[in-house]
Amino acid sequence: MKRILTIAGSDSGGGAGIQADIKTITVLGGFAMSAITALTAQNTTGVQGIQPVPIEFIRLQMHSVLSDIGVDAVKTGMLSTPEVVEAVVDVLREHLVEIIVVDPVMVAKSGDSLLSNAAKDAMKKMLIPMAHVVTPNLAEASALSGIAVRGIDSMKDAAVKIFDLGPRYVLVKGGHLKGRAVDILFNGEEFREYEAIRLANRNTHGTGCTFSAAIVTLIAQGKSVPDAVAEAKQFISRAIDLGIAIGRGIGPANPYAHVLLYKERDAVLQDMDRTLSLLLEARLARLIPEVRSNLCYAIPGAQSYMDVAAVPGRISTLGDHLVIHRGSAFGASRHVASVVLAAMRKNPDMRSAMNIRYSKEIVAGCRKAGLTMASFDRKKEPKAVKAREGSSLDWGTEMALKGAEVFPDIIYDEGDMGKEPMLRVLGKNPSDVANKVIKIGMASV
Repeated sequence: MKRILTIAGSDSGGGAGIQADIKTITVLGGFAMSAITALTAQNTTGVQGIQPVPIEFIRLQMHSVLSDIGVDAVKTGMLSTPEVVEAVVDVLREHLVEIIVVDPVMVAKSGDSLLSNAAKDAMKKMLIPMAHVVTPNLAEASALSGIAVRGIDSMKDAAVKIFDLGPRYVLVKGGHLKGRAVDILFNGEEFREYEAIRLANRNTHGTGCTFSAAIVTLIAQGKSVPDAVAEAKQFISRAIDLGIAIGRGIGPANPYAHVLLYKERDAVLQDMDRTLSLLLEARLARLIPEVRSNLCYAIPGAQSYMDVAAVPGRISTLGDHLVIHRGSAFGASRHVASVVLAAMRKNPDMRSAMNIRYSKEIVAGCRKAGLTMASFDRKKEPKAVKAREGSSLDWGTEMALKGAEVFPDIIYDEGDMGKEPMLRVLGKNPSDVANKVIKIGMASV
């Protein structure tokens, strides 16, 4: 177990700072230690007060940990004064700490200032040159580089300026960009972009702390910096997607979402297998299309098709019965899984789907069963979407949902050249979907 020391401020609300760091490091399998630089009276609405920790006591906390337990990597967060920065740098140098991730915390999510101008200058002169990675957001990158950072090009320009201060890597975070949510990593020679879906969840308190804590833990565990950033990006995306709606202001991101990734998997597979048994007992072969069917079920906060369980080899037919050759598994579908993932972006509770055959009789059966429907036209699919493998159903589902007055039970299209027309039945879980499919089967006889 790798030993990770976080040197940062305490957030009494538990969403950022030391508290967020310890949760993240622990969830990722590290041993978390702390040196607290300041106490804050803080909640979801803002920072009500800051009480600095005496400089010598900050030094003592660090010496106490480093001289006995040792450390594999260090992360710094809120260092509010130049004296704090200098003390932290002195102790890190004395103990020859090699892996240091600097999160240059300057402003809280609520807009409250957490770093003086003098401390910023001290950080640029003394701490950032020691950093393995420095992780500024757009505002921090602007302050450190002197460049107004507003887009991808200026992010790259700022990364170059900050790299000149001496760190080995600069990661400029683009969470506050308009449009694409892109982070830029620069190693002095090349840029690498990390893009994620922009999430609508407003509960994002502590995202910077959580992201940098994930990065330092993964680097300590042997990941390269580019790979650590990629994995940490998935970690923070999931934490934001399942952000916690508490308090009257901006709730915190949820580091525990990473645990749910594993905790929920068994429950998802069990629900899938129970539902498949139910479907196999029904006589539904006439609902299966030429390309065969699949039933999918995603874990909460699913980010990719690997978070979606499905039937390997799809669902086939034998006579008037359905046939499956293997039990459900994660990553076994891309097409129907993309429908689920797109639906979840609109309504996170709609985590399951199954594709069935399209015909006028079956469509009439859907309406007779009282199910709501929405559609998209494949002929209107942009060329850029067609050229991107696996993007068609993602686009189509978004188009159908965008035009729907209520969240539909079914999304369908009437096909196109080389594309079979199809119905996709949506639901909260596989049982919900299966019951709708069985109703359709009964109503379309």
